[in-house]
Amino acid sequence: MALWGGRFQGQSSALFQLFNDSLPVDYRLFQQDVEGSIAWADAIASVGILSADECQRLKQALNDLLTEVGEDGNAIIASGAEDIHSFVEQRLIAKVGDLGKKLHTGRSRNDQVATDLKLWCKATVTELQHKLQTLVGALLALCERELDAVMPGYTHLQRAQPVTFGHWCLAYVEMFERDLSRLNDALKRLDTCPLGSGALAGTAYAIDRQKLALSLGFNGPTLNSLDAVSDRDHVVELCSAASLSMLHLSRMAEDLIFFNSGEAAFIELADNVTSGSSLMPQKKNPDALELIRGKTGRVYGNLMGILTTMKALPLAYNKDMQEDKEGLFDTLDSWGICLDMAALVLEGLKVNRGNALTAAQQGYANATELADYLVAKGMPFREAHHVVGELVVKAIGLGLPLEQLPLELLQQSASVIQDDVFPHLSIEACLGKRDVLGGTAINRVQAALKVKQGD
Repeated sequence: MALWGGRFQGQSSALFQLFNDSLPVDYRLFQQDVEGSIAWADAIASVGILSADECQRLKQALNDLLTEVGEDGNAIIASGAEDIHSFVEQRLIAKVGDLGKKLHTGRSRNDQVATDLKLWCKATVTELQHKLQTLVGALLALCERELDAVMPGYTHLQRAQPVTFGHWCLAYVEMFERDLSRLNDALKRLDTCPLGSGALAGTAYAIDRQKLALSLGFNGPTLNSLDAVSDRDHVVELCSAASLSMLHLSRMAEDLIFFNSGEAAFIELADNVTSGSSLMPQKKNPDALELIRGKTGRVYGNLMGILTTMKALPLAYNKDMQEDKEGLFDTLDSWGICLDMAALVLEGLKVNRGNALTAAQQGYANATELADYLVAKGMPFREAHHVVGELVVKAIGLGLPLEQLPLELLQQSASVIQDDVFPHLSIEACLGKRDVLGGTAINRVQAALKVKQGD
């Protein structure tokens, strides 16, 4: 029987029930609904709605239900209840009879679902924090392992200047640490308890909402009942944080897909995160990374979905808000598994140092060093830039790198060039000159790694 059936004389159509019922989605809030119900039993017992014995019987029945059902979502869905709140109440009544009907006194499904969802978000955020930390740890381990491996850095997907692989790893550490900070901030804002807000105007019973909030592990209660039951900012924030983090995951995946390609061959991915072709036996495809890149789109879609759902809703609760959970659950599930998969990819990744170094030595990545050399000889940078550009054209025509151009040819473009130019054009010199905070010089990468590792 529906929780709201007394007002109605006719029956809901089967189609409406299918359209309206949310149990196939919100069954995941089972544990949170039971936890909230236990706390609510204590709250209404404190104002005389329940006797101490009734409160204890309800709490025992709820705990028993938690043990019996556990994480068996199929059993919950098979019950045919309208939503998770109906499921819990129906099972409670089956256990303790009419006493179960007293539990909902002073409570609405509006503040109930808002509380359940925030409790679920808090628990899931804790899991995601751990996953982000694990991914950062995998990047730091890879950085330490391949700290001084040299590869080309890119702009416009064109070889630009040499960098170390460790420096590349630390770039993504910065991104994922920002993601972690956003997640931490979102947790602070969602850490308020809506329970006791009623349907929209507040409960009619003088419960201690501060005590109730603390009993559920919240930092405190919400301060406005209208806002409390209609607020889904935390859903938007978590979807937003996930979207930006997925952007970072997708960028990293794209880098690694390219590095793993036959054209680059800077790295090799482990067998446990790749697959083969049904036709071409030689193939080893970077499927894990491609799926990370692909799942980013669905996470973006979920963010757009909740923003669009909420954009024109009047206060307070509207049934539109039932659409908040499916996208949120899918988003955080997708984000979580992508974080796990990215860490696994990094764990088994091998750098082909020879190929990466050879590529870094090609493409005239030391052109800036030659320009800096000319500046040190007194030439204005803009003139030095032009001179080196002309020398690159000559080097391309001769099929030689800059460091192999004859001194006489170099001096034709700039007479200030002497024999001392050649040490400046080595890979070691290119890296070593970037000895500045945030630079790719090996000693700077080592120092940055120690800071990140907490040494």
